[in-house]
Amino acid sequence: MMEQRPKTDAVSPSFIPRMPASVQETGLGLGFLSDLAMKFMYYEGNLSGYELSDRLKLPYTGVVDQVLEFLKREKLVEVKGTGGFAESAYQYAISEKGRVMARDALDRSQYAGPAPVVLESYSEAIRRQPLGDVVVHPRTMRQALSHMVINEDTFAHIGPAVNSGRSLFLFGHPGNGKTAIAESIGKMILGEAMYIPYAIAIGGQIIRVFDNVNHTLANQSSSDRSHDPRWVRIQRPVVITGGELTLETLDLVYDAANKYYEAPFQMKANGGMLLIDDFGRQQARPRDLLNRWIVPLEKRVDFLTLHTGRKIEVPFDVLIVFSTNLEPRDLVDEAFLRRIRHKIEIKDPTWDEYREIFRRVCRNRNVPYDERGLAYLIQEHYLKRHRVQRACHPRDLVDQIIDIARYLNEEPVLSKELVDLACESYFVEL
Repeated sequence: MMEQRPKTDAVSPSFIPRMPASVQETGLGLGFLSDLAMKFMYYEGNLSGYELSDRLKLPYTGVVDQVLEFLKREKLVEVKGTGGFAESAYQYAISEKGRVMARDALDRSQYAGPAPVVLESYSEAIRRQPLGDVVVHPRTMRQALSHMVINEDTFAHIGPAVNSGRSLFLFGHPGNGKTAIAESIGKMILGEAMYIPYAIAIGGQIIRVFDNVNHTLANQSSSDRSHDPRWVRIQRPVVITGGELTLETLDLVYDAANKYYEAPFQMKANGGMLLIDDFGRQQARPRDLLNRWIVPLEKRVDFLTLHTGRKIEVPFDVLIVFSTNLEPRDLVDEAFLRRIRHKIEIKDPTWDEYREIFRRVCRNRNVPYDERGLAYLIQEHYLKRHRVQRACHPRDLVDQIIDIARYLNEEPVLSKELVDLACESYFVEL
């Protein structure tokens, strides 16, 4: 069986954004680029042609030089000096007439960042860098999940879910590792690289896509020297959201002060994974959130709304993971579950699995593992009390023992006394 190719931040050769050779090839109008250039000069003062090219993320020859030529012809900027013999080294300053125009442009939008790409280019890029290009096999899975104790049945279901690139519903009691499994899935796709734009332009409106919180830069490659610098090379994204998720944050988020948009979570996650943690505990009703996902999950496209009322269609190429410790029957109906490709219950660990987790935690925390101390814990604090074991208990109990031992100025060991004190301060009868 073929194994997953080495993680080298390899980007799909089917898509490398081509450097525009003219204003027309940018997909943007000369007026739009001129406004953006004047915003930079308005904020920063004198800029050389080379510096303006760097701010706009556009080549000087064929694009920025044409923008500057237009601005000079319209008397919106003036040449103030030269930093070298090349024309790109000339220093430009905004004129009084240009300041009036720049303020007018800023009234329409405060965005002053890399030049955007058009929506059509973004949609094509996502289609040509599909998440389906990422394929995992059993060996890759075992390496990615080696830090966890997972039964074989659960393990056998995770790999196909990742390869589907579609949707996954993780459910089960709290503390059994649903979030840790989802994060491990994310790490499996992080070695892959893709291109996304800094921003998108739609009829003069700007949507900011790239941000440093949800996106991690990938290693640079030789192709980066010749690709369109309006695109940034990132690791496939893993976006995690929880209680802060609302219906409003699943649509374009309009900044009324700055007059541009922030892309919603699922758009930032395109080409990667979106984890909705603690599903069912959001402010919005679970059923309303689920209804919001029905079309994207089935059609693989999403519809977003500009504040003008215009709807736009964007690709939805996301492995969306719902993780919940609530009863599925209280959250979803049959129609929605039909659209979820993979449903995996994360069950309570067996006693053998519990022992293995406890042994690993003791090793990682430098606490001597004692089979007799563990047997006492299981007998006295689980079996006699009819308490159910969870995968998080070994970690939490060993940490309790370490805290208590440090206070008592003792060595942390699995003694009856420390085990009893740890359980009394950790477990609460509900």
